[in-house]
Amino acid sequence: MPIPGHIDPVPVPRGLPLREDGKTDLIGLPREGIRAALEGAGMEPKQAKLRAKQLWHWIYNRGATDFAAMTDIAKAQHPWLAERFVIGRPDVVEAQVSEDGTRKWLLRGAGGADGSQDYEMVFIPDADRGTLCVSSQVGCTLNCRFCHTGTMRLVRNLTAGEIVGQVMLARDALGEWPSQPEGRMLTNIVMMGMGEPLYNFDQVRDALKLVMDGDGLALSKRRITLSTSGVVPMMARAGEEIGVNLAVSLHAVTKEIRDEIVPLNRKYGIEELLQACADYPGANNARRITFEYVMLKDKNDSDADARELVRLLRKYKLPAKVNLIPFNPWPGAPYECSTPERVKAFSSLIFEAGISAPVRTPRGRDIDAACGQLKTAAEKKSRAELDRLAEEKQAALG
Repeated sequence: MPIPGHIDPVPVPRGLPLREDGKTDLIGLPREGIRAALEGAGMEPKQAKLRAKQLWHWIYNRGATDFAAMTDIAKAQHPWLAERFVIGRPDVVEAQVSEDGTRKWLLRGAGGADGSQDYEMVFIPDADRGTLCVSSQVGCTLNCRFCHTGTMRLVRNLTAGEIVGQVMLARDALGEWPSQPEGRMLTNIVMMGMGEPLYNFDQVRDALKLVMDGDGLALSKRRITLSTSGVVPMMARAGEEIGVNLAVSLHAVTKEIRDEIVPLNRKYGIEELLQACADYPGANNARRITFEYVMLKDKNDSDADARELVRLLRKYKLPAKVNLIPFNPWPGAPYECSTPERVKAFSSLIFEAGISAPVRTPRGRDIDAACGQLKTAAEKKSRAELDRLAEEKQAALG
């Protein structure tokens, strides 16, 4: 069923993901998917069931990319598997490391030699955690005015394999195979990269189920956060079918300002969005909803804005945390960042009301890896082009 207000992307292929060489990539397939692929290639059903279990363990628990490494599968069967299947990873175009340790990867989808299929992921290390920011689309459906990624056209949805492949690639880079619950550098995942995750719901759900499987990548759902700009019709379903933490890109407390900087607000307004947050399955004081709020000078950063934010959160009795994000500038951006003094005053007013409102420390700015900056170098547009694209997206959203 189509989602109201959705800009239809170029669809991802359904069924088994065949490559140009005719082989099937097993990344992104659950146990039953691997079994079906083996049977489809001619393996006897009983044997396919056993081999699927073995392959699944090697792929998602041990990080194997070569069938020859799978010691509990007969050597004679390795060539048969290698002729028909691969265990892929996203193609890395460029890997950068910031002066603060943040890492960014530019990745390329199949058939995108011209850069049209490029997407990005970011790893942010901290003293007590390591967070991977994962993309869900090539480009973005929406047109949030402060966000550099939002100036890109939507090319297509990423597949479940491409989404979980980002996590696996990061684990490769960090040397974190086989999976183990303790001592990891990669401890958290945020679906906050390129794209709107709830406009690619099925693929995001299927990928995150692989990530959360205790016998595989084994990241707890409490360690995963899905961010949305407010696709209200899909929020309850996300809570029921995925069950991870929710983050909402709020960024304004009045219709006028949010209509401007988060145009999706014209379809799903603040009150409707906050009610969907109040109804989100599993939200409580132990699992608070995070509200992202980018600080824009003289736009959404007044004391009155802070007090209205508190009023709204109290009205809907939301178990909330507010992440204040200093605006990360980019060439041609129509806004400036609030002053440090204004950000501090805004934060203090919210804290005084008993609501946590930490100020996020910008990370990876020197490699354009900070919040709102994900955008491939191949995408360079003039101000006029950006304005025209914004009008096209808004028309499509209705």
